[in-house]
Amino acid sequence: MLEVLSIAEAQALMAHYQQSIQVQTQGKTLHRITQKVASIVTASGIQTGLCTLFLRHTSASLIIQENADPDVLLDLANFLSKLVPESDRYIHSTEGADDMPAHIRTVLTHTSEQIPIARGRMVLGTWQGIYIWEHRSQGSPRELVVHITGD
Repeated sequence: MLEVLSIAEAQALMAHYQQSIQVQTQGKTLHRITQKVASIVTASGIQTGLCTLFLRHTSASLIIQENADPDVLLDLANFLSKLVPESDRYIHSTEGADDMPAHIRTVLTHTSEQIPIARGRMVLGTWQGIYIWEHRSQGSPRELVVHITGD
């Protein structure tokens, strides 16, 4: 007979590991963080599970994108700057002309991602990398929470 576990029982069998990392951005660029996240996955000891990433900011975002040809990242940045231009047409401009456009760019992208884990490693595609995308002109310290669940 198949035993059915309650949600609480299933959660009790799973391990959880959480760590935050700080990334100092250098202005409007994409900062590759794949290796930093991979190191945390390894440190967790979890072999099969899910890695959840959450960027604790509203003017930067988190993306999984091409990691081989830097022209892809440049084209993405150029496209988004044309889609959401900096100008004086926004009401919210407390921190400058790039303030509201940075918030809009974050809404159009992500502040979280989920990546499966198999055999103790993230299951990313061959050409995929994880990036923090800074949308402000001046760099800022950014905090990324990495939460890993599994067994």
